[in-house]
Amino acid sequence: MAYDKFNVLTSRVVPLPTENVDTDQIIPARFLKATERTGFGDNLFRDWRYDSDGNPKKDFVLNDPTYEGKILVAGKNFGSGSSREHAVWAIYDYGFRCVVSSFFADIFKNNCLNIGVLPVTVSPEFVDEVFAEVEKDPQTQVRVDIDAQTITILSTGSSESFDINDYKKENMKNGFDDIDYLLNLKQEIAEFAASRP
Repeated sequence: MAYDKFNVLTSRVVPLPTENVDTDQIIPARFLKATERTGFGDNLFRDWRYDSDGNPKKDFVLNDPTYEGKILVAGKNFGSGSSREHAVWAIYDYGFRCVVSSFFADIFKNNCLNIGVLPVTVSPEFVDEVFAEVEKDPQTQVRVDIDAQTITILSTGSSESFDINDYKKENMKNGFDDIDYLLNLKQEIAEFAASRP
């Protein structure tokens, strides 16, 4: 299993209303030296989280104890820029399992689905509604149901559906990346190969 299985996630949310967040802001290029997926969470949004002396910036949301959760709700056009997988590794390693936005860069979205972070695309109005509810009450919880393909604000009952490719959906539910998926079919592949001349 490459990552945690994803079925239903109910969590508080971390609001990041900034638009046009690129992968270099998510994980600066100077931290791309490692090739394993662990340890990147420490440098998620590094230049936004810390000053030049390494001190946490109190006004950045990840440094504010008011907000916590496994769902990051972001402004429009999240994950643009370079195609680095490390951006999603950092998000996953920090503890987020879902990112919600009204628009994702395509490569970033595919990287999310390969690494175990569910990218949920909703309307700008729904994102604004989440931001408004969390501003009123930081304890607000959101439920993401991958089978039903719905996201719901529990305090209001407001809900939207989202799209996900069937293959990626099954992989997310099983915690599989593409290699895990093939390994899971090892017996069937061996039987098929044996049936060939």
